[in-house]
Amino acid sequence: MTRNLTTIGFDADDTLWHNERFFRVTQERFAELLQDHTPQDMGPDALAARLLEAEKRNLGRYGYGVKGFTLSMIETAIDVTESQVPASVIKELIVAGQMMLSYPIDLLPHAREAVEKLAGDYRIILITKGDLLDQERKLAQSGLGDLFDGVEIVSEKTAPVYHDIFERHGTGAAQAMMVGNSMRSDVVPMIKAGGWGTYVPHGLIWEVEHAEAPEGHPRYHEISDLGCLQDLIREIG
Repeated sequence: MTRNLTTIGFDADDTLWHNERFFRVTQERFAELLQDHTPQDMGPDALAARLLEAEKRNLGRYGYGVKGFTLSMIETAIDVTESQVPASVIKELIVAGQMMLSYPIDLLPHAREAVEKLAGDYRIILITKGDLLDQERKLAQSGLGDLFDGVEIVSEKTAPVYHDIFERHGTGAAQAMMVGNSMRSDVVPMIKAGGWGTYVPHGLIWEVEHAEAPEGHPRYHEISDLGCLQDLIREIG
């Protein structure tokens, strides 16, 4: 009998392990460092908005990840202070970015169990965005690397990208599921590629990753955590 699913793709950051919280901590540090150097009418919310503008503007230049975020912080610091930001502050921003590249990997609840239980019956693929070296570091430290049949670190997650990945690693997107915490990157484009998109809310999500849920679509599902994934996959068949 033909199976509906043969291949399962997992997002990495904030699906298998924590990530966004380190960006939030660093952004708080960014605000602290600049509080004595910005105009009096620029509060933390306005500063955060300027940083977000820079991040969006720079995605096409630097891509996703810590390095692009650090450069966006430096650019924003220069802009909001009209090039008066002290070199000492720039140095501290660089240090903050370097610290983000050394945080230990903390797996999310049920992450290991979910991957291990599915690994024997399905092709398991890790599909993530971000800086190549940093993503490789996190995967190595996670202890999950040996469970995956393939690892794809991509510059963007789109329907054509998913179509290509699941053609190469499985039996096509129509018999594949993508599991992740980003509606914009993990769910919507996978469904557009003809596959199944399963949303696992994390709680913290970068504003850029927001998108409308494809409510009512037969291939869209939402689960509370990865502990529910095996039952969902068993139900789909």
